[in-house]
Amino acid sequence: MSAAYVPDASNPGTMREDVGGGVFNALRSAVRRGVSASLMSVRGGDAAADTVSRAIAETGITDLSAVFLDRTTPSYAALIDSEGELIVGFADMALYELAFPKQIRRSKVREVIAAADAILCDANLPSSALERLVALAAGKPVFAIAISPAKVVRLISVLKELSLVFMNRREAMVLAGVAANAREREVVDGLRCSGLVSGVVTAGDAPVLGFDETGAFSIMPPNPRKVADVTGAGDA
Repeated sequence: MSAAYVPDASNPGTMREDVGGGVFNALRSAVRRGVSASLMSVRGGDAAADTVSRAIAETGITDLSAVFLDRTTPSYAALIDSEGELIVGFADMALYELAFPKQIRRSKVREVIAAADAILCDANLPSSALERLVALAAGKPVFAIAISPAKVVRLISVLKELSLVFMNRREAMVLAGVAANAREREVVDGLRCSGLVSGVVTAGDAPVLGFDETGAFSIMPPNPRKVADVTGAGDA
């Protein structure tokens, strides 16, 4: 939005298309810091797929993705207000639901997981694919990104096997089963009761909450010079 958002009306603004996604955003930052990474995903046979392919190649990430020529590449549309804050997001990711459970069984994927030091996944994967992924990891560290309050529930069946989950406060409340006004201690206790060993909980410009088996802490994030777009900020 280029002006204050007005509900139920036409609003002035600009449109921009970027390549993103929870795991890709995080891996892109990690690769810049010297980490070697591979990405397994799925995409369609459209123009967006070509854009995604180029973006992955440009980052230096090994692309293990499968292409479905008769399908649409998953996408996420975000409506951002003039202050850079999210108004609403719309996820069109049907291909993930259809293809990931089978793709996770590919021999190449098994080989890469066997050779990896750690695995990063997100809740865009269906529960069945997450369960298979954790089984293939065979005790290696598996980290997860919660994605959204609607999708974080997919992690429930594998929470005890995850090394750490990155989430925002809304997602944490869903996993912890606590109210919106819950205190930090209540959130941590709820997450531990759900089976999670350790986690990081962000809340915009509020303190970041972290916990593991030994304790919990909170730190203030650095003050942003200017908020341009909050989409993907947590992944970075």
